[in-house]
Amino acid sequence: MSEDELKARVKKLNAQATQLKMDLHDLSEELPINWDRIPDLAAKTFAAYKALAEARAKLPHNMTGA
Repeated sequence: MSEDELKARVKKLNAQATQLKMDLHDLSEELPINWDRIPDLAAKTFAAYKALAEARAKLPHNMTGA
């Protein structure tokens, strides 16, 4: 995967992870309504951030934003 493709993947994964984080936050504000969705949404959010971290680790060090 080229550096530009990797940057595009990180950008896409970041957007997905951010949306899931916001969905999880919204769900928490609605509790106890839909409490049974917590495990599924939390697992999806965890997986998204894991994929994002793995993709960021493949970027050259000066491009991770850290």
